[in-house]
Amino acid sequence: MDFNTILYSKSVEGVVKITINRPDVRNVLNTQVRREIKQAIETVQKDDSVRLLIFTGIDKSFIAGADINDFLTMNPVMADEFVQTLGQNLYAAFEQLKFPVIAMINGYCFGAGMELALCCDMRIASTNAKFGQLELNVGLLPGGGATQRLPRLIGPGRAKEMIFTGRIVDAEEAGRIGLVDKVVAPEKLEAEVEQITKSILSKSPLLLHMAKKAINRGIYTDLAAGLDYERAIFGTVFATEDKVEGIKAFLEKRPAKFKGK
Repeated sequence: MDFNTILYSKSVEGVVKITINRPDVRNVLNTQVRREIKQAIETVQKDDSVRLLIFTGIDKSFIAGADINDFLTMNPVMADEFVQTLGQNLYAAFEQLKFPVIAMINGYCFGAGMELALCCDMRIASTNAKFGQLELNVGLLPGGGATQRLPRLIGPGRAKEMIFTGRIVDAEEAGRIGLVDKVVAPEKLEAEVEQITKSILSKSPLLLHMAKKAINRGIYTDLAAGLDYERAIFGTVFATEDKVEGIKAFLEKRPAKFKGK
């Protein structure tokens, strides 16, 4: 694959890393970057050997927002098409991947960048990371899901405060309010993500997919429906080879060798 604005790599363990590579503009997302991200996501969706995705930005920025130059000449019809193809649907693709997705947030995480991070399963940030939904500052609204996902993550009051004011939140506060899952020193960020990745890879890829699907289903439905779905897939687990292997490995006091079956 040939990319100009992102870096794409895949390890032998099946870990894909996508890195936004526009350090001169703090990794802001323009149309070209979005299209390349879309291409990369379509690639991993078709690759059954992928076990986990890490998303990050080059240098000292995660994603500092969207390139507002793309919006200067947009009319309402163009804006709706953009949101459907390279906005909401693109970000949702991260949320819908069958394997875990980790946002490794190494710096500025604003606007569209924060919306993308919200679609990841986990957000691990360095202490120098900064967060903000800054769209109202430039006469825009969030169009990648922040008005829906952010309240579900940190509560409606805090979400409204961030979106209404455009206030920038530092990493310490982001960790305290649950916007990110862990905050570590910049020099320890990659090692922390690597450790989490190693732990995840030791689990059954099939059960990870089922657990992710159950959690996501519950977030967007009521408790009763979520519990019904959990009960249904819990029973399905008992028809898998990985259930047998997991229990046998535990009883035999050895590491399990899951096959994803």
